[in-house]
Amino acid sequence: MKVLGRSFFWVLFPVLPWAVQPVEHEEVAQRVIKLHRGRGATATQSRQWVRDSCRKLSGLLRQKNAVLNKLKNAIGAVEKDVGLSDEEKLFQVHTFEIFQKELNESENSVFQAIYGLQRALQGDYRDVVNMKESSRQRLEALREAAIKEETEYMELLAAEKHQVEALKNMQHQNQSLSMLDEILEDVRKAADRLEEEIEEHAFDDNKSVKGVNFEAVLRVEEEEANSKQNITKREVEDDLGLSMLIDSQNNQYILTKPRDSTIPRADHHFIKDIVTIGMLSLPCGWLCTAIGLPTMFGYIICGVLLGPSGLNSIKSIVQVETLGEFGVFFTLFLVGLEFSPEKLRKVWKISLQGPCYMTLLMIAFGLLWGHLLRIKPTQSVFISTCLSLSSTPLVSRFLVGSARADKEGDIDYSTVLLGMLVTQDVQLGLFMAVMPTLIQAGASASSSIVMEVLRILVLIGQILFSLAAVFLLCLVIKKYLIGPYYRKLHVESKGNKEILILGVSAFIFLMLTVTELLDVSMELGCFLAGALVSSQGPMVTEEIAASIEPIRDFLAIVFFASIGLHVFPTFVVYELTVLVFLTLSVVVMKFLLAVLVLSLILPRSSQYIKWIVSAGLAQVSEFSFVLGSRARRAGVISREVYLLILSVTTLSLLLAPVLWRAAIMRCVPRPERRSSL
Repeated sequence: MKVLGRSFFWVLFPVLPWAVQPVEHEEVAQRVIKLHRGRGATATQSRQWVRDSCRKLSGLLRQKNAVLNKLKNAIGAVEKDVGLSDEEKLFQVHTFEIFQKELNESENSVFQAIYGLQRALQGDYRDVVNMKESSRQRLEALREAAIKEETEYMELLAAEKHQVEALKNMQHQNQSLSMLDEILEDVRKAADRLEEEIEEHAFDDNKSVKGVNFEAVLRVEEEEANSKQNITKREVEDDLGLSMLIDSQNNQYILTKPRDSTIPRADHHFIKDIVTIGMLSLPCGWLCTAIGLPTMFGYIICGVLLGPSGLNSIKSIVQVETLGEFGVFFTLFLVGLEFSPEKLRKVWKISLQGPCYMTLLMIAFGLLWGHLLRIKPTQSVFISTCLSLSSTPLVSRFLVGSARADKEGDIDYSTVLLGMLVTQDVQLGLFMAVMPTLIQAGASASSSIVMEVLRILVLIGQILFSLAAVFLLCLVIKKYLIGPYYRKLHVESKGNKEILILGVSAFIFLMLTVTELLDVSMELGCFLAGALVSSQGPMVTEEIAASIEPIRDFLAIVFFASIGLHVFPTFVVYELTVLVFLTLSVVVMKFLLAVLVLSLILPRSSQYIKWIVSAGLAQVSEFSFVLGSRARRAGVISREVYLLILSVTTLSLLLAPVLWRAAIMRCVPRPERRSSL
């Protein structure tokens, strides 16, 4: 018995704070410290203290069993009570069951703590793997306990609400209600039914879904809510507001759908971010205009100043980037308005062959350098493909509104450039579809490489089939739908431009949705929407462009500011020499490869435009941010390579206007330079 008492003491010690009364906690802690240090108590006193503690714990367990029996008898009595309605019986039984669950969970937590201490004492403190596994098991147990406690808390809130409603009903039965009170009571019941109908039990419905993980998060209340002196703690707990959630990986989340959908809410963080971007973009744009730079530089600088590398005042980064994507959509639509299908027929071979040859040459050079630097072929192909793409929104800003008076039968440099960029957008959609399989192929064994290649070929076939379906749909829309649709919009929008803007926007969104469903890039759908509208003639094009351009300009500001959010000047300064060398190497290589390819495929009479087209292609697309982030999450590239791609892309975009202006000054006649610049 002595040996049992000594060994059981260390097993019992972690659970004694639960077993004793709160007033005894300090006394127990001091007693344990003295026993641990071996002074202040004799062996007889130690054994007596352990026996008393065990007796208290045993008494608590017997008391718990007695309470459970009483609850069981109470449940039976409630079920036999004929004076209670079925709803009231169900409520009281449910309340008793909640208390039973609380008692059982408390007892289980005691024995789980004992088991955890035994497992920790049996482990090796030098075995990090074993300690990590034990920590993971404790973390999972705590998460499950938190979910159970949260569920029980919500059930108690519902029980409390039911009690309050029952008390109100009893008061109403004992009092004579006025007509107004009766109307309000009916409205209250209707409101309760409405809340029950529209409420989504998202938590209960998804917590058992496969792949769902329980995470510990911090909820940061709004400053406005904390600053209110007359708000109670209960109201703060019940009103989620737009509190920010932060998980253990430092990801931040904003409320997307509240529990009570009847109350309108606004994301004040997002509103402040857009307002700040709008105000700061004005002086930044003015400054760039004053020194002769494109205004988009100012918008990028605005994003740098407000982003993580600057003041870090943008809270809703994902939302800002999402809104900026609409700037890309409307920009490409306006580009499509100026892209004549008749001109496209003259350059379709050049537009198709040029980007394909350039991509293949970039991949070949990437594999060569990868072999010399001992880089995996998968990484080499990915990096080369990212760098081979060019920025369609940036070049579109260069070309919008430019005067291009070419001779009859001559090839317009803007048509060739836009055609090649559209082909690159198609390549982007193809690469994003193939990338998961490419990642698996890089990680697979050599015996399955043939199967992975076949899978990639099947995916390519699917994309080509989707492209054929998209262009077939465009032919049908052009011949049968776009004409009547625009005439209807034109008639309905007389004196009301809202209908015209809404109709055009709906058509843009329809086309991007169709291309997205067919696994083709949404950007191509926006471009095709503009091209289809432009087939109705120059008068239609001018009217729609005048209505859409203000929307495009504002959203484009947000888009270029979102690019600045991913520019990190400190990293660029630390690695300035390496980044400048890499950027110049990429820009020069793309420029020379474009000149080489265009020299081979352009007609002899149009060779002079190869310099302008090559200058327009000599930068890296902003979509490399998206591709790089996906590859980093998949483990294809490291964090260092991702930051290098990010920085090279940004520097190439900043260098692009300088190269474009030099090419325009070199090749475009003087009367056309002003509008092109």
